[in-house]
Amino acid sequence: MKFLNVGGKLMDLCVPKIMGILNMTPDSFFDGGRHNRLTDALERVGTMLTEGADVIDIGGYSSRPGAPIVSVQEELDRLMPVVEAIRQSYPDAVLSIDTFRAEVAAAAVQGGAHLINDIGGGNLDENMFPTIAKLGVPYILMHSRGTPETMQHETDYKDVVNDIIDDLTKKIAVLRALGVKDMLVDPGFGFAKTLEQNYLLLSKINELKVLGLPILGALSRKSMIYKLLNKAPQDALNGTSVLHTVLLMKGVEMIRVHDVREAVEVRELVMQIKPKDFERSLHDA
Repeated sequence: MKFLNVGGKLMDLCVPKIMGILNMTPDSFFDGGRHNRLTDALERVGTMLTEGADVIDIGGYSSRPGAPIVSVQEELDRLMPVVEAIRQSYPDAVLSIDTFRAEVAAAAVQGGAHLINDIGGGNLDENMFPTIAKLGVPYILMHSRGTPETMQHETDYKDVVNDIIDDLTKKIAVLRALGVKDMLVDPGFGFAKTLEQNYLLLSKINELKVLGLPILGALSRKSMIYKLLNKAPQDALNGTSVLHTVLLMKGVEMIRVHDVREAVEVRELVMQIKPKDFERSLHDA
């Protein structure tokens, strides 16, 4: 059985969870600027919860390649009003904060957030790991290299899957030593990986189970889909649903999505198939 302690309640990950994305940024690659007004953000949260989102992941700093630097204060100004408003309007909603800054993580948790989703995996703020330990909240440890400005030049791996496992193993040991108990790992699709490396990673994502932690998969509408299909991000929903199917059938415990209703439908269908049968069919092929 796999559980996360989320705000004093146990979240059962035996049924994969859907994390809906709420970007409070003007420049995210797909939905930047759509929900900047508080009323729009609350409406979007209400829609995602109605559609079946288990977690709402709120971001105030675009992580797209080449994204400009945002100050800590500006990130907080984008995040904190919406966290407070969601807590008032939807008190039972589980909130995750997409940030690589310890100061932002601490303020958000104090304001009512439940999880921290760190695209930097501790690389971008040396205080993040100790802060997570003090906060006592679940932590999503993502693999990446460099910064949003430089990561696309950091794709030299000996073996992309094994190198990711090695990197995450070392960080998990540090986090455990600090007393962090609840964690998920995210292999970081699109972060310091080429198109080919992303698909190799997807095909072998179940190998990350050696880490002994739940896995989050985040590839919704990313360039690994729309560039391969020669489409725009707005036209990448079908491809996204196909790859969400692969993630879930390989045993990923949480997927981070822009399109909640479609992801919930994918989960409902996949749950009718035994994962072992899927793995056996892949092996036989």
